[in-house]
Amino acid sequence: MIKALLAFSQLIDAINDRVGRAIGWLVLAAVLVSAGNAVMRYSFSLSSNAWLEIQWYLFSAIFLLGAGYTLKKNEHVRIDVIAGRFSKRGQARIDILGGLLFLMPMAVIIMYLSWPMFMQSYLGHEISGDAGGLIRWPVKLLIPVGFALLVLQGLSEIIKRIAYLRGAIPDPAGGEQERN
Repeated sequence: MIKALLAFSQLIDAINDRVGRAIGWLVLAAVLVSAGNAVMRYSFSLSSNAWLEIQWYLFSAIFLLGAGYTLKKNEHVRIDVIAGRFSKRGQARIDILGGLLFLMPMAVIIMYLSWPMFMQSYLGHEISGDAGGLIRWPVKLLIPVGFALLVLQGLSEIIKRIAYLRGAIPDPAGGEQERN
């Protein structure tokens, strides 16, 4: 059973790893769009709301789609002042409880509540209220997709922490050796 769960965890990790690498290109695109928009605006007095909205869409994609990748890399925000006082096994238990009690419920609720908002936008052909603005549904789709990736990665991290506590794998968080 644990081997099957770890194989599922590896699949989730691979998905979020690919998404995370793709996001690196979105960062470059956001920089280029932002710089190009600034050059056009200040050099030629040319700009459009669409270019500004593309910047917002790219930032949203980076943030939302990158959340699962950030969790996979163990780079998310945490209270190390408290967690650092515990042994590696204690930290794994905190990660499991935090994932089950906070991360998973919050992410599932946001994913669930954002889907109707996306569908309404998609079916209603919603566009920006600004002149020259873009369609809205693609950016609204990022919310449930991003949180779905986060839910999957949260599940993967819980699986790895349980496997670690059972002695099936080394500490998935890496770092220092076990303290007594």
